[in-house]
Amino acid sequence: HFSNFHNGISNSITMQSTGKSLKEALLCAQSEDRLTVGVYESAKIMTDDLDSVSFCVLAMDGEFQCDIALQIHFTLIQSFCFDNDISIVRVSDMQRLAEIVGDKVEPLEDAHCVLITNPADGSWEDPALQKLHLFCEESRSLNDWVPEISLPER
Repeated sequence: HFSNFHNGISNSITMQSTGKSLKEALLCAQSEDRLTVGVYESAKIMTDDLDSVSFCVLAMDGEFQCDIALQIHFTLIQSFCFDNDISIVRVSDMQRLAEIVGDKVEPLEDAHCVLITNPADGSWEDPALQKLHLFCEESRSLNDWVPEISLPER
């Protein structure tokens, strides 16, 4: 019984540090102008410049449950990521995601999908993002194709 308990603990620690890595990766990408926010914008980049996409975050919120069009977009974006080996995670708190990636001036209408693109000069990825790729690989090996990450509170 003990080993299960232990796994649970290490799991929640991983969850926290993964959430922190996600926040760091988003802020880093934002400061380097490598962030695309919004379902339509993201879909457009995936269509126009697929090779530039490194990481995808989908945010599921209450609205998502009732919005069929959004669900269809999510399904398309997910299969796109699977087909092209792009790491993809989901978060349940879109407000929090919007706070992190939005500018302070106006609240974001649509932070349901956020893409991180590769540095244009092909420079080294930031360590937080590498951690996230690793996390996604591990999750996929456990058949968790779109693992959920909890973003840290402020």
